Amino acid sequence: MKSTIPAVLLLVITIVSSATAENWPSWRGPENQGISSEKNLPTQWSADKNIAWRLPMPGAAGSTPVVWDDHIFLTSVADDDLILMCVGTDGVERWRRKLGSGNRDVRGDEGNSAAPSPSTDGKHVWAFFSNGSLACFDFEGNEVWQIDVQEKYGKFDIQFGLTSTPVLHKDKIYLQLIHSGGAKVVAIDKATGKKAWVTDRTSDARQECEHSYASPIVYDGKEAKFLLTHGADYSIAYDLETGNEIWRVGGLHPPGRYDVTLRFVSSPVAKDGMVVVPSAKRGITAAVKTTGKGNITDKKDLYYWTFEITPDVPSPLIVDDLVYLCRENGNLIALEKESGKQLYEERTNRIRHRASPVYADGKIYLTGRDGMVTVVQAGREFKVLAQNEVGEAIAASPVISNGKIYLRTFDALWAIGNE
Repeated sequence: MKSTIPAVLLLVITIVSSATAENWPSWRGPENQGISSEKNLPTQWSADKNIAWRLPMPGAAGSTPVVWDDHIFLTSVADDDLILMCVGTDGVERWRRKLGSGNRDVRGDEGNSAAPSPSTDGKHVWAFFSNGSLACFDFEGNEVWQIDVQEKYGKFDIQFGLTSTPVLHKDKIYLQLIHSGGAKVVAIDKATGKKAWVTDRTSDARQECEHSYASPIVYDGKEAKFLLTHGADYSIAYDLETGNEIWRVGGLHPPGRYDVTLRFVSSPVAKDGMVVVPSAKRGITAAVKTTGKGNITDKKDLYYWTFEITPDVPSPLIVDDLVYLCRENGNLIALEKESGKQLYEERTNRIRHRASPVYADGKIYLTGRDGMVTVVQAGREFKVLAQNEVGEAIAASPVISNGKIYLRTFDALWAIGNE
């Protein structure tokens, strides 16, 4: 019996470790909310402190990696090629697959064709690029299927490329194709790549407002279930199985003259019966109920509140009884969830912020374009706990999984863990 004790202890340790570890299967985490349940994560690091490893990348990308057990998946450019990579949590590249070529850099150093993030369900991984390449691979890197979305659903007509990340839910992967060439919402069978349904997405938006760089989300609550798309002046909810429109909310422009350059980049977040709907630039943020029907733009009983500032690029975050908005300039705003009352707006790192905030273990991680991650204490009082630099530009959001924080800079993939 004595010889079996170490094995039993090892089994117990493995079970406990598995229970506390968490996968990060999509760009905003397990529930598309930017929230991790993991504890005891590093608060402080630098290029030579609390770094488990650093793996150089073949090219730049703004896409956020996804993690399942010991597999990390991320997209990148490699010269002119568009590739999906698999990296082990030991920092060793396992494989890479080319999905196409013809990378397009946009807005100087702002982005390229590898902006959408991959998704995984633990058996397969799906990757999409702004040229329309969409493919499914197994964990060994074998291609299951690949399609050209532009060929099937229309040529993209969008100024800076279709950078929206598809959302994976149960047996489907959903795409919002919001651009000037005929906006559509598409549900695809994740196993085959075949169309489940396609819906024309109508709006009265015009000029550049017809373009959207935001990503759809799925809300799967007790009181409501829907696919939420965001762009062309509206957030629109669709039935997950049929593609029928359930509700839409507009009125997201500032009052007065119509701004033809107000295109959405920030994506909504939904949690506990509330959808926080951002807009862009000088637009508003609205918090609406998940149970609406039809056009709810003027139905004030279906609003929790509206707020006169929007985050513009980073997506909102809902934690407990607070809503957080990270502005493009790095200012962090905290609002009461139920009332929308502002508790504070405080400066963090005064640099462009493209990444969305992530929450874990009482802390909010805000990532600046210069690679500095500001760690803020969550709660009604503002407190900066640390500011950490690795010295490399970044547009991807942080990823938290299995006790590590992963940062995908333009130069490398970093694994940050307590020494």
